[in-house]
Amino acid sequence: MPRYSEDSAFLNIPYDRQYENLYLSFIAGLCAFGLIPRATVEIPGGERRLDRIFKLMTGCRYSFHDLSRVELDRNAPRTPRFNMPFELGLFLGWLKTKRKNMETCFIFESVDRRLNKSLSDLDGTDPYIHEGRPREEAWGQVLNY
Repeated sequence: MPRYSEDSAFLNIPYDRQYENLYLSFIAGLCAFGLIPRATVEIPGGERRLDRIFKLMTGCRYSFHDLSRVELDRNAPRTPRFNMPFELGLFLGWLKTKRKNMETCFIFESVDRRLNKSLSDLDGTDPYIHEGRPREEAWGQVLNY
């Protein structure tokens, strides 16, 4: 796995068919900005999964976290998936331990104001709202960063 890269971006996003258009939008958008998208789907087996994820995310200058899938699944027992908020928390905790805060984190959601309700510790953080579909306006907001 490569070391830290100024032009890489960690993607903490869903990998299911329903999210496919947004996934492709993230990949295309990051490539258009000259960034190299990095995602956990590229991580081979071997060492503990959490260690592999941490190495990948801390090797990137940018990180993009989509929290739109923190919802109950249909199968019993009905359980939300917490992997994406957990990875965001892991990344934010890592940022707090660094002396220089050079990395940049972007948070995405599909529903306006839901992040404030579901993860109130992030109050003051404005997520980019994509409404469950690729939207040029959301990338325009990131561009204006």
